[in-house]
Amino acid sequence: MDKAKFVMLFLVSLVGATMGEQCGRQAGGALCPNNLCCSQYGWCGNTDDYCSPAKNCQSNCRSGPPPPTGEGATVRSTYHFYNPEQNGWDLMAVSAYCSTWDANKPYSWRSKYGWTAFCGPVGPSFPAACGRCLRVRNTRTGAQEIVRIVDRCSNGGLDLDVGVFNRLDTDGVGHAQGHLTIRYDFVDCGNGFNPLLASVIDS
Repeated sequence: MDKAKFVMLFLVSLVGATMGEQCGRQAGGALCPNNLCCSQYGWCGNTDDYCSPAKNCQSNCRSGPPPPTGEGATVRSTYHFYNPEQNGWDLMAVSAYCSTWDANKPYSWRSKYGWTAFCGPVGPSFPAACGRCLRVRNTRTGAQEIVRIVDRCSNGGLDLDVGVFNRLDTDGVGHAQGHLTIRYDFVDCGNGFNPLLASVIDS
């Protein structure tokens, strides 16, 4: 085997070993690097399949939803076509009010949660509301999600990204009537992140 093939084989093996890191009881109690979660099957990752206690995560698991801060209200929510996935999670591309303050936040911060415009009766005014997180719950079905405030609106409630709206509208009533009745509560965004990992994700 010539030298170039050997080096290539070595590098491929090294990358494979890094991506498929074992952990937990399957690896003698080893923890995952970079605060990654250890799945029930003993593999490192950062998705719900690895991190959810409901899916028997072994270590570095995510806790349940963040507790509310005490600020919140029940409001009417419409939807807006931010489509952050199609717009590279770029606040300036969608002309979000909060882009003045938050457009240069790391990609990992901007893409952590779905987006919403906020104009609720309870909570901080702008620009202090920018970047804050809400637990939003469909009062009809109980479906809930965490969202980040990226914009302001004028309907007296919320203007959720259409993707979030669709995930909360589990029975289709929201689309039929043009809005959802949502309970929102301010929650801690959990903005602590590993700058080294964030720089890898953002590149």
